[in-house]
Amino acid sequence: MSNKIQNKPNFQFLIILIIIFSFSACSKQQTAKKDIIEENFEFAAKQLDYALKEMRIAVENESDQSIHERAINGWSELTNPRSLEPDGSLLMVPSKDWCSGFFPGELWYMYEYTKDEKWKQLAHRQTIILEREKFNDRTHDMGFKMFCSYGAGYKLTNDTTYRDVLIKSAQTLITRFNPVVGCIRSWDFNKVRYDHPGNEPEWDFPVIIDNMMNLELLFWAAKETGDKTYYDIAVKHAETTLKNHFREDYSSYHVIDYDPKTGKVRQKNTHQGYAHESSWSRGQVWGLYGYVMCYRETGIPEFLEQAKHIADFIFTHPNLPEDLVPYWDYDAPEIPNEPRDVSAATCTASALYELSKYDAENAEKYIKWADTIIENVTKNYRAKLNSHKGFLLLHSTGAKVLGFEIDAPLVYADYYFLEALLRKSNLSEKRM
Repeated sequence: MSNKIQNKPNFQFLIILIIIFSFSACSKQQTAKKDIIEENFEFAAKQLDYALKEMRIAVENESDQSIHERAINGWSELTNPRSLEPDGSLLMVPSKDWCSGFFPGELWYMYEYTKDEKWKQLAHRQTIILEREKFNDRTHDMGFKMFCSYGAGYKLTNDTTYRDVLIKSAQTLITRFNPVVGCIRSWDFNKVRYDHPGNEPEWDFPVIIDNMMNLELLFWAAKETGDKTYYDIAVKHAETTLKNHFREDYSSYHVIDYDPKTGKVRQKNTHQGYAHESSWSRGQVWGLYGYVMCYRETGIPEFLEQAKHIADFIFTHPNLPEDLVPYWDYDAPEIPNEPRDVSAATCTASALYELSKYDAENAEKYIKWADTIIENVTKNYRAKLNSHKGFLLLHSTGAKVLGFEIDAPLVYADYYFLEALLRKSNLSEKRM
């Protein structure tokens, strides 16, 4: 009896030790998760400082009024960085370029994470030089340009001048919607890229999978204004794209050409992928990210199912490398000696963190995939500090078949990298 009494406290002490050890291990695991986020943002802060020096921009350079005036008048042709030229010099682009909004978006992400007013001021200055794009009705890329810049700014500041620009941008975007087709027209040029040219017709009404990314601006405008027109157009575009852009295995065509008078599909093509029937890697993630976002904004089950199927296509593909950073096209002929596309990887990671919030059954799998991408990109694809004109990541591919931005840094790879890190951080905080 006395032995039992003496042993009981020892058993309780052992239980307490196990509990303490478990909490300690969990705490260390959570700290490790935070470390990669903090370390990458610290690196980004230094590298973006270097980028700004390379762009010859200082906080005290110019008044807001002066910047605003030349933005509206188009006095300044070049605005923000996109990539590097083949000779290593910085490639800056005008506001009309589809990539012009990503760099200010990065600066807004820096402000969101650090709360440092310096980043807010710089983000503001690099955003307002894009204002004239709110009138640009010759492009579908309003979301990329305006929502990544002005949208981020409005979310973090509630500045009504940003809101006004965004609403006008949404109004401009929906002028490209054709109710017969059920889509927003992507491009105004009509040249089809053929691997074996023949007598094929040119495009009449091209719609690219990338256009899914621009619908977020319309969903925002619907909520902000109460005008359901924006919502209805965005949903219709997503539904039409779901119907016509995807193959049976849930891989995506790049370009679907429609007859604008009947709405019938005329052609299924690529422009930046290897071939018309190949799976261009960034195109797959435009679809994944787009349908996750559409489900978040609508709750329509078919959009969530589509996102899940696209994710499964990507991560069960036999040509996906072990580190989960894809080649530029899943069917590129010289794999494994083909360029990678880090931009596809970082956008995928961001989409997966978001998808994990809406599919509880597979959430851990999505997070694990995304974490693996972030870890491998951090370890093997990051630029050295104060190099490559301030870009964060290397080894992306813009359009190999068109001969540009091959194995190069790309601003949108950096943008979605920071977005993925923020989404990872937010998930980690909710799970603690």
